[in-house]
Amino acid sequence: MLDEPFKEQQIDLFLSDTKARILAANPAGKVPVLVDGKLRVWDSLAICEYLGECFPAARLWPDDAKQRAVARSIVAEIHSGFEALRRSLSMDITLRQIDYESSPAVEADIARVVSLWEEHRASHIADGDFLFGHFTIADAFFAPICTRFQTYNVALPPASQAYVRHILSLPAMQEWYRAAERENNRRA
Repeated sequence: MLDEPFKEQQIDLFLSDTKARILAANPAGKVPVLVDGKLRVWDSLAICEYLGECFPAARLWPDDAKQRAVARSIVAEIHSGFEALRRSLSMDITLRQIDYESSPAVEADIARVVSLWEEHRASHIADGDFLFGHFTIADAFFAPICTRFQTYNVALPPASQAYVRHILSLPAMQEWYRAAERENNRRA
């Protein structure tokens, strides 16, 4: 989404040396990691914040201070929450599953996601197809949830389903799907 040049190093997650390769890239043992010269940033939110500071013209946060505060609150909620959804709807973008193990906690997480999408899409529909009109870090953080909802065929209201389709149609998301397919093919 930034249209800035970068070099990606993919680490297959299902190989015998995966842990060693991750540790070589990042002593904290976490992915993703952004390397900028000698700097290593290994938390997804910290990476996004750093990129937002490096490329202010990308407008990775809403321009309005109040909307920016709301977007940051949403991202923090995603970053640290939705445990039941993450546990029951694991992320495997190449998988297609008809159903998932539901629970009141999973349904509450799904309802919360839908309420955020519906509220912010309705508020910013005239400004574009993203939660705050233009693409922001909030959309980036919801992308994995969009993949989960597609994987598990989660029933969504029309506006939320349209948001999922829009996010999944982005070129970066399409490349993510192709990369996952290539990784699966290597495992097969």
